[in-house]
Amino acid sequence: MLEGFSEMDALAERGFIPGMSKEERERLARSETLAIRIPNIANMVLFAAKVYASMRSGSLAIIASTLDSLLDLLSGFILWFTAFSMSTPNPYQYPIGKKRMQPLGILVFASVMATLGLQIILESVRTMVSNEDEFNLTNEQERWVVGIMLGVTLTKLLLMFYCRTFTNEIVKAYAQDHFFDVITNIIGLVAVLLANYIDDWMDPVGAIILALYTIRTWSMTVLENVNSLVGRSAAPEYLQKLTYLCWNHHKAIKNIDTVRAYTFGSHYFVEVDIVLPANMALQEAHDIGESLQEKLELLPDIERAFVHLDYEFSHKPEHAQAHAL
Repeated sequence: MLEGFSEMDALAERGFIPGMSKEERERLARSETLAIRIPNIANMVLFAAKVYASMRSGSLAIIASTLDSLLDLLSGFILWFTAFSMSTPNPYQYPIGKKRMQPLGILVFASVMATLGLQIILESVRTMVSNEDEFNLTNEQERWVVGIMLGVTLTKLLLMFYCRTFTNEIVKAYAQDHFFDVITNIIGLVAVLLANYIDDWMDPVGAIILALYTIRTWSMTVLENVNSLVGRSAAPEYLQKLTYLCWNHHKAIKNIDTVRAYTFGSHYFVEVDIVLPANMALQEAHDIGESLQEKLELLPDIERAFVHLDYEFSHKPEHAQAHAL
């Protein structure tokens, strides 16, 4: 809490949040961009390799693992497309911006991926209950599958260690994704080898495990993005920081009636009600409110701030109809 207050004091005194120099930020941004592009290029190459392994083996577990790689590719494309869309604002058609494009795209994509996961599960169950030919790989097929899957796993492991050297949240998310890919690749390869040497049913069981894992992972992602779309309140610690910033903004502020921060896509909308003297000139009151709005919008997590000026705080809350619902 004290660290957050110190950050707000620095913002009030200097007009910006202290940190790295402009050159250091640009250098870090370039390295982080490279750390994002390298996994995207690697995912395309590794996906093609796993498609070939799936065709060579016909294994449902390998197909399920390939589906997970497809998720990586498509999710990266969605993040790129939504970031591009949000970076091209249209104030006439989208007056409050396009920050909800990213969670909306992820929700649509997750629905498609959940459907594909269910299809893998149904096909695996059908294979287990049917009397189809036994699962059997030739020595050449086994060498290709093992070589490709081990190569993919090793590449993902190296990418995981590389991405973990960064503090950027997106790059850290890539590192976590690479770690899970290592796990899914190992499970898929083990399932294929067990099915080839021990019993056929182990291959569809491995596919079901991977499909369930994929569905669970994207279900958690859906829940996170639903919260960002429905306007969930910020954490109490964050509201404390905003309240502290507002209270120390100007000595003429007598009371703080309301401080709200709620999700709007990946950022927050903030609403603040402050109480000023009833006999204060309109120009002075306006300048206090406008400078507070600009100061709030300097915070990196805030998309837009609204500051309401009042002369007393004994009235009913604004938007009383909304509060009564």
